[in-house]
Amino acid sequence: MVGGGVIQQILRRKLHSQSLATPVLSWFSSKKAHEDAGSSGVRALALLGAGVTGLLSFSTVASADEAEHGLESPEYPWPHDGILSSYDHASIRRGHQVYQQVCASCHSMSLISYRDLVGVAYTEEEAKAMAAEIEVVDGPNDEGEMFTRPGKLSDRFPQPYANESAARFANGGAYPPDLSLITKARHNGPNYVFALLTGYRDPPAGISIREGLHYNPYFPGGAIAMPKMLNDEAVEYEDGVPATEAQMGKDIVSFLAWAAEPEMEERKLMGFKWIFLLSLALLQAAYYRRLKWSVLKSRKLVLDVVN
Repeated sequence: MVGGGVIQQILRRKLHSQSLATPVLSWFSSKKAHEDAGSSGVRALALLGAGVTGLLSFSTVASADEAEHGLESPEYPWPHDGILSSYDHASIRRGHQVYQQVCASCHSMSLISYRDLVGVAYTEEEAKAMAAEIEVVDGPNDEGEMFTRPGKLSDRFPQPYANESAARFANGGAYPPDLSLITKARHNGPNYVFALLTGYRDPPAGISIREGLHYNPYFPGGAIAMPKMLNDEAVEYEDGVPATEAQMGKDIVSFLAWAAEPEMEERKLMGFKWIFLLSLALLQAAYYRRLKWSVLKSRKLVLDVVN
């Protein structure tokens, strides 16, 4: 009886201690759950803040890059961009007319001669008549003096200014670049030149442009010294095509693209010829290999184990 009473007392004490420990454990577990939920919320807020900060930093960098290098020019479907495509020669002729009447007063093309236009945009007689309209300083003559003469097919396009200092003085300190290789010297060349020529607009709110400059988002910095030169009906095309701003921009870019790569059509044609010849050589080599190896591949070996 005594032993049974002792055992009952021990069981009662153990059950009482367990009943006291249960609310304590539940309090600790609920507190831990609340702490986990709070830490998860803090992590989510931290990740959200990091994402917003990264997005704002990226937009700031993009805006700074756009201001420094200019707005990225769109892609346009130029007819000479294809692998086997050629220049639009009618557009080249119109583009040369735009260059003569609009661009030549400030920009030079020191690498182009009048003979380069023969067979591309003009006949030989037309190019000779065009070259004869200019006067070229030549010499010295037998008396050691310089003289002027009418231009010839071998002469380069005339320079608008005598030197760089004269060009800067006439353009408020800005130096008009030579256009002979302009589509190769600029990133995304033809697209950039077209976007620049047709991209003039009023500056947005909050942006002030210094006097003598003009707002163009495609030019690095957004401010360019050259005013808008392409306006509707600024020239009168010989073939009757309407001289809209976009049409003149397309024509002058075609002319400048040809000036930068006058050998492009010949290079593409030569490449096509070589690919065709190499294809024939590949077929002949494949046939010769099959002819020589067919005997070895089709032979039958018999092993005589008896003799």
